[in-house]
Amino acid sequence: MSQIESLFVTRLYRAALREQGPVIDPSELEVSCYSIAEDDEAGQEWCEENGYPGYTSYASLTDLPWRFPIFADLVKSLDAHVAAFVEDLEFDLDGRALKLEDLWINILPEGGTHASHIHPHSVISGTTYVSMPTGASAIKYEDPRSAMLMAAPPRRKDARRELQTFVYVAPEVGEVLLWESWLRHEVPLNQAEDERISVSFNYSWA
Repeated sequence: MSQIESLFVTRLYRAALREQGPVIDPSELEVSCYSIAEDDEAGQEWCEENGYPGYTSYASLTDLPWRFPIFADLVKSLDAHVAAFVEDLEFDLDGRALKLEDLWINILPEGGTHASHIHPHSVISGTTYVSMPTGASAIKYEDPRSAMLMAAPPRRKDARRELQTFVYVAPEVGEVLLWESWLRHEVPLNQAEDERISVSFNYSWA
């Protein structure tokens, strides 16, 4: 009797941030993000020089949890979510937990995009969502086998989700998404009139 099974599964973790760790008020986190963006002249200059839409603290601030208690609480929550995801992935960490490597703010205006990319040298990457106005971009994930598909025909538009070449996930405010850092992803054109705000992060194997 014939049998078909799925091999080499790509896992995506999705949960409400409040399910793990301290309860964080998204509106308070939003105010903190704007306050940081307004004061971060180095980050503003980097964004302008590099043609980065909106604002990111990625190239300027490395100590958000030290500067702002709400980000310290956020890290406690993220640590717990990442630990849960690690259990699902069945990693053998040899007694060493994954540790936060970096954490940064993204404020994406109308018309802004984040090009397709991966996060080299990290194990788990993710984003938690602070503001997602109507029309804000979903996050787009790409089948990691795409470069090796060669002569494969395209998938049908109604193909099962696990067989699609691209998968779009529209997160809600207060949710966290986690994935393995080699998974290519992007943020398509933001069509919302208001800004899309998120906090992204990487975890490495200490």
